[in-house]
Amino acid sequence: MTPEHDAAGLHIYVDELRDGFMRLHGEAGDLHARAQAVQVTEQSRDGLVTVTVDARGELVGLEIDPRIYRNPDARALADTIAATLGRATEKAREQVVEVFAHLIPAEQLRAYLDGDLEAVMTRLAEQMGGDR
Repeated sequence: MTPEHDAAGLHIYVDELRDGFMRLHGEAGDLHARAQAVQVTEQSRDGLVTVTVDARGELVGLEIDPRIYRNPDARALADTIAATLGRATEKAREQVVEVFAHLIPAEQLRAYLDGDLEAVMTRLAEQMGGDR
C-alpha cells in the first residue's frame, strides 16, 4: 500500500468516527431517557410472585399473592423470588442492549454490563487494529 492510500483510509476512518460521535452526541439525551425508563415486570411460573426491576436490574416492586401462604415454604418462596428476579433482570438488560443496538454492538454492551473489562478491552483493541 502507498502512503497516500494509507492516509486516505485513515481519513475515511476518522470521518466515520466523527460521524458516529456526532450521531451519539445528538441522540444521547433520548437514549439515556429511553434506557432509564426501562422497567420489566415478570411473574413467577406459578403466578404467585411478581417482581418489577429497573434498567439496572434493581428491584423496584415485589408482589406476593396471599395464596402463597396455603403451602408455607420459606425456602421455596426465596427460590421463586430469586428465579423470577433473575428472569426480569435479564429481560431488562436485553431491553437496554436494544436501546443502544444501533450504536454499540450487542456483545460489546453485554460485556460492559456484565463488568467483563477484559472482553471490553479486547474488543476495543480489535477495533483499533491492535493486539491485546
